[in-house]
Amino acid sequence: MSNQPDANSAADDAGAARGLGDQDAALKNRRLTHSIARVLGFEGFTSAINGIGAPWIAKSFHLGESGIAGLFAWISLSAIGALGLSRMIDRIGRRRMLLVCMAGTSVSALAAALSTNIAAFALCEIALYAFIGATIADGIVILAEELAIEERARGQSWGGLGIGLGGGLCLIVMPMVASHHSWRWMLVLASAMGIAALWMAARVIPESGRWQRAAAAGTTSASSFYDAFGRLYRRRAITILVCSLLANIAGVAGSSWAYFHLVSVVKLAPGAASVLMLVGGGVGMLGFPLAARNCERYGRIPTIVVAALMTSLGAFTFYWGPPAHLNLRWLWIGVTYCCFTAGLSAGQVGGNSLATELFPTAIRGAMMGWFALVGAVAAVSAQTLIALLAARLGGLSIVVGYLSLLAIPNAIIVALFLPETRGLSLEAAAMEEAFEKPR
Repeated sequence: MSNQPDANSAADDAGAARGLGDQDAALKNRRLTHSIARVLGFEGFTSAINGIGAPWIAKSFHLGESGIAGLFAWISLSAIGALGLSRMIDRIGRRRMLLVCMAGTSVSALAAALSTNIAAFALCEIALYAFIGATIADGIVILAEELAIEERARGQSWGGLGIGLGGGLCLIVMPMVASHHSWRWMLVLASAMGIAALWMAARVIPESGRWQRAAAAGTTSASSFYDAFGRLYRRRAITILVCSLLANIAGVAGSSWAYFHLVSVVKLAPGAASVLMLVGGGVGMLGFPLAARNCERYGRIPTIVVAALMTSLGAFTFYWGPPAHLNLRWLWIGVTYCCFTAGLSAGQVGGNSLATELFPTAIRGAMMGWFALVGAVAAVSAQTLIALLAARLGGLSIVVGYLSLLAIPNAIIVALFLPETRGLSLEAAAMEEAFEKPR
């Protein structure tokens, strides 16, 4: 009888220890998630400078519309560099390469700001966007590998939110800086932000435990750049890259020309168009937390399918509407634009969650690099198709509306050919054990 209180006390102590352990793990994961979100926010800010600052950049280098488009096409070659850097994420380590790529982003941004020759500027920008692409890929991989099963999609939503908020901040700050000073100061500001983000990341972000185990077992050094297209993963890799191509063509086409459509086709005042895009983009960010919840409740694939339909139908009705004599056309424009941006946000969460879970630790980083390369191909393809077809099909907005429909076959292919990973460990979802066996 006298031993019973001691047993109860021991059980209480064990329960309290588990509770403290759970609290410590939750705090650690929260700090990691917020740190990665800040890193990706810096990268989102930096990556948005070219698109938002295009008019000032073109004027600075005496470029016309075709000239600035050609410059940005050359900068798209950065995807090749991002692919190579992403492979190094698998070989060298997640944390180390994240810090290296953040430092590379800051140095490249400062070098681009100081470049007065267009060739030097292009080379600095190619390096800049290669580091940006690799940093984003690395951050997505770290979130997938370090968070618990039920928190992975939520972590991806925080990452996407960070990128979106960074781009939104750039949209707000750029006109103020460029109209009173030089657009180059935005790159200087980005470089300074990068140094601050690097200092915080070095203190908080650990090396991925999964990568450390894979490196110790020798699977990272034994893996090949092309293992994603081997027998085990060929179907997954080809399917998801085709889907990425279709989704990115639809997304890039829709997001690139929204301001032009509102001002040149719908005939809104430039200020009104800017306000509508800021509000619509803000509302569209609700797609991040909603997608995270739906990924865990219903699954990655249903979330991707719904997001693709929202993106496609939202962009199609935005660019092809409103009807000529509709009294509440601003409501039509606002609702369709919010639907489109929310679909893009939700699709990013579902797509990143699924993509990181379908491939093993040894090639997860490289696979994200392949996505960056496909994204660049999609961007060039979308803009080329728009340029070639706009005059033949009745205008730029008509072509963008058609291209947005490519998100629908993307949804169908995902649903038919890719497995659901909700609730699975990374090892089970990625068939890690089969990959590690002698091949």
